[in-house]
Amino acid sequence: QVQLEESGGGLVQAGGSLRLSCAASGRTFSSYAMGWFRQAPGKEREFVAAISWSGRATDYADSVKCRVIISRDNAKNAVYLQMNSLEPEDTAVYFCAVDGEVRRPFLVRRWADFGSWGQGTQVTVSS
Repeated sequence: QVQLEESGGGLVQAGGSLRLSCAASGRTFSSYAMGWFRQAPGKEREFVAAISWSGRATDYADSVKCRVIISRDNAKNAVYLQMNSLEPEDTAVYFCAVDGEVRRPFLVRRWADFGSWGQGTQVTVSS
């Protein structure tokens, strides 16, 4: 079982930037795609971004495309989410997750396709 721990959240003004980190342990990290999701109060958890196990493929939700970059460092068992031009609508708890299938040949967006989840990190964007 893999354990995930997110960090890097905080309070930022609109237009600002944050870099979220997710540290993984317990499984062969480099064999799994990783994803970031977020959940705002009163809303369902939604997909933000995903990166393939090799790091060569990425996928972004339309709502964040061109404002965020997902990356990974397999040597450090870590995945990152660089968020720029933040908007109040980005306020949510952000979670990282591990794909439920080893070396899946394509990226997925459904939260049900992901296995282990972290506890989340709060991102608050003030207007």
